[in-house]
Amino acid sequence: MQNAAPDYKQMYEQSQLRITSLEQQLHQLQKMIFGSRQERFVPASSNDPQLLLDIPTETVAAVSLIGARKISYIRQSVTVEPKPLQHPGRTKLPESLRREEIIIEPAGDTAGCRKMGEEITEVLEYEPGELYVKQYRRIKYARPDNSGVLIGELPSRPLPKVIAGEGLLAQIIIDKYIDHLPLHRQMQRFERAGVKLPYSTLTDWVSETCGLITPLFNALKAEVLQSSYLHADETPIKVIDKDKKGETHRGFYWVYQNSIDKTVFFDYQEGRGREGPMEILENFTGYLQTDGYAAYDIFDKRPGITLIHCMAHARRMFNEALDSDYERAYHALCEIQKLYEIERTGKDAGLNFDEIKVVRSIKAAPILQGMSSWMQAQYVQVLPKSSIGKALAYSMARWHKLSLYITDGRLKIDNNPVENSIRPVALGRKNYLFAGSHEAAKRSGMLYSLLGTCKMHGIEPYRWLKDVLQQIADHPINKIQDLLPHRYKA
Repeated sequence: MQNAAPDYKQMYEQSQLRITSLEQQLHQLQKMIFGSRQERFVPASSNDPQLLLDIPTETVAAVSLIGARKISYIRQSVTVEPKPLQHPGRTKLPESLRREEIIIEPAGDTAGCRKMGEEITEVLEYEPGELYVKQYRRIKYARPDNSGVLIGELPSRPLPKVIAGEGLLAQIIIDKYIDHLPLHRQMQRFERAGVKLPYSTLTDWVSETCGLITPLFNALKAEVLQSSYLHADETPIKVIDKDKKGETHRGFYWVYQNSIDKTVFFDYQEGRGREGPMEILENFTGYLQTDGYAAYDIFDKRPGITLIHCMAHARRMFNEALDSDYERAYHALCEIQKLYEIERTGKDAGLNFDEIKVVRSIKAAPILQGMSSWMQAQYVQVLPKSSIGKALAYSMARWHKLSLYITDGRLKIDNNPVENSIRPVALGRKNYLFAGSHEAAKRSGMLYSLLGTCKMHGIEPYRWLKDVLQQIADHPINKIQDLLPHRYKA
């Protein structure tokens, strides 16, 4: 029996597919290393009538199936008359800043002169942060007839057996978790100021401060998980593990954000498996918005939870396909841009949730339906393993969950709010590189949660943390939620 002749045509086609796939991977790697990280997409024409909220629905609903055709451009020369720029003047310095007055009298003889006014010139100055000693001097009195001693009581301190006051403790934490200055660099700065503080002392202070505000963190966690709409995402963090010699452990912060009430909660887990979110979201009901990571798929089958996905991730894949299939990727990006323009216009108009839902049903729904039909028609014409094929497959498989945001005005079109809360972690780990232990990673998650909520509400984090450390030792535990950032009043 003779062996069947090899199918050279099939082998050739498979080789071409593999070459195309490898070329696209190489291009993406080169783009990651040398290219811009920006994903902003600007259509060729910014005057597209479909970008306005008063567009006719029938126009948006029309679906144009495109094949292989060239796009022609018309270059127009526009003469713009330059207008003289008006200088806005020097920025007025905030009234809240301390003023140091310096009186300058004229050099001449002012005898017999009448004061007619004054010229004020303000200069913004700075002095490096000052370490100082707060000295409590308690006067003692002997009672009559030697019946005892009277002495003033010390005010409550956040950490009674620690020499650091609430202002210094707050500054150390803000420097590390807001300004990303590792503790060993802070130690060097203190030494330049003439105070030697061992690294172990600084880490102990941060640890004990976290222990003090743990009830506040638990109150924030409870409030976040009681909401009916959460964004969820995860980000890695290197952790020193005593059981792993010579290498670090790769842990994860699972981040849950309520973008309506502007609160965020970081939960540290040692892995990226579904066990973490399953435990945290055990009693959660409502909308859960994710980036499509498979670990969240289990919630799609849980009663009371509606899983929705992120349009920004779908857009990202089409953006990566621009170089390999410009025409199809450009068309998809233009349609997605219209969806974002509807969101932007509604936000600028200050629409409430009910009004946003109505606008989406009229304007966005036809675009989403048109894209669904277009993608199905295009997918059969492209190579499945090509960049555009992967982009189409990704969106088609998730299109229902990508479109669910139009059913409720509270929902966002993407998961970008929680990604914004994760950015400080990405910046911080470039400086301090790793957490010293799993417990240290949990404490960092606590601080990222509370300080991230401060940022979302525009609260100055140092002032909030210093005030909390002043009050929390004497604050009733049943009213601990009053100290949360979104309830804080300076």
